[in-house]
Amino acid sequence: MTIIKQQDFIDSIEDALQYISFYHPLDFIQALETAYHKEQSQAAKDAIAQILINSRMSAEGHRPICQDTGIVTCFVKVGMDVKWDKTDLTVQQMVDEGTRRAYTNPDNPLRASIVADPAGARKNTKDNTPAVVHIDLVPGDQVEVMIAAKGGGSENKTKMVMLNPSDSIADWVVKTLPTMGAGWCPPGMLGIGIGGTAEKAGVLAKESLMDPVDIQELIDRGPQNAEEELRLEIYERANKLGIGAQGLGGLTTVVDVKIKSVPTHAASKPVVMIPNCAATRHVHFHLDGSGPADLTPPKLEEWPEVTWEVGDNVRRVNVDNLTKEDIGEWKTGETVLLSGKILTGRDAAHKRIQQLLESGEGLPEGVDFKNKFIYYVGPVDAVGDEVVGPAGPTTATRMDKFTEMMLSDTGLLGTIGKAERGPATVESIKNHKSVYLMAVGGAAYLVSKAIKKSRVVAFEELGMEAIYEFEVEDMPVTVAVDSSGESAHVTGPAIWQAKIEELDAKLKA
Repeated sequence: MTIIKQQDFIDSIEDALQYISFYHPLDFIQALETAYHKEQSQAAKDAIAQILINSRMSAEGHRPICQDTGIVTCFVKVGMDVKWDKTDLTVQQMVDEGTRRAYTNPDNPLRASIVADPAGARKNTKDNTPAVVHIDLVPGDQVEVMIAAKGGGSENKTKMVMLNPSDSIADWVVKTLPTMGAGWCPPGMLGIGIGGTAEKAGVLAKESLMDPVDIQELIDRGPQNAEEELRLEIYERANKLGIGAQGLGGLTTVVDVKIKSVPTHAASKPVVMIPNCAATRHVHFHLDGSGPADLTPPKLEEWPEVTWEVGDNVRRVNVDNLTKEDIGEWKTGETVLLSGKILTGRDAAHKRIQQLLESGEGLPEGVDFKNKFIYYVGPVDAVGDEVVGPAGPTTATRMDKFTEMMLSDTGLLGTIGKAERGPATVESIKNHKSVYLMAVGGAAYLVSKAIKKSRVVAFEELGMEAIYEFEVEDMPVTVAVDSSGESAHVTGPAIWQAKIEELDAKLKA
């Protein structure tokens, strides 16, 4: 019989969540480095470089890799020979207490993203609780914990299907992956759960993402069962789609494919696919009664030495005096460095703006979008002498429903976010001679260094969803939709899928 102290468990949860906020798993970084050196698409290579540089900066500065510090998902396997020193808290309550302490840590506060009453008021719980906890009783005298912080952009791309027993899982994945867009911030991992019932397949898919990146070892030794054969087939076919880093087109879309399965009904084949983004964050530890988990920091020299320099064709602009004629010269795929003042806003702010405009009340005092850019972001709180905490882009597609309103009714010049825009929004951008600029998802700490001043100008009660004014200097973005309506997220993958087919044909010739 092993006695586990509640406090050791709580402390371990807190330490683990702080740890994964700024340390990528090294196997994931090594996989990204391999993808970086292999990549032939310059846009994708630049994006991976920024992700790797951001990862090193976060490890050095002990600040979040991504501004979306995730919803906490925790798998707890309690040995049946374990006894807790106290019985006043459940495992769920202990995980929540550790989460609360981690997310409100004054030295590295993490963004509170969890809202209660999800179908109604959607009020922020302020401390990122409750966590999602899966508990199993297993043989043994230890407590095993696998914990992750899962970003909303990738979680929102979860797909589920009830296939017929004779249907191909790989065919469904390859058909479905392009429909997920780039909001999950590729390159990342695909977790696939197969079997059981619908909800069991979802849990299996999520748990599979806790496994180490080992696809290259599997390639080297060869598959030994049907699941491993399926992993390799999906890995190869997914990367031949040409989606690439950030959806801009390239050779690497996924760095690994993980699969977990259990028996299912003879008439069923439930399948759930959950992607992990470029801000993959998880850690695995055991408690044996000797104290809290000992999470050894990785050595900084294990991070690759990658640099990113803007090319000769970079366009430096002052956003304070731009006109539609100016942005009309920008072309899809160009790198632009922004300096000057931009406003921020995401889901809740856009909904408020819509209500104010429809009521005739107008925009809040001090908020003027005319000839301005809006950045879709919910930053982490600043610490020390920081102007703002990590402040990477959120998925722009969620703001599509508001874009026509913003462009026609507020005089907005352009938008900044991550991932693709829908066809109707691209058409709206074209009609208004606007542009959509893309910042790299998964490079939040790097992006924040370009922000020199920050202040809240409206909706302060919305917390990270308030409208901020940022003064930026050389903030790097890519023109993702230009004023003619050409979208990099349409042309890039199409071009690279064709190039990959050509490369394959040459290898087979």
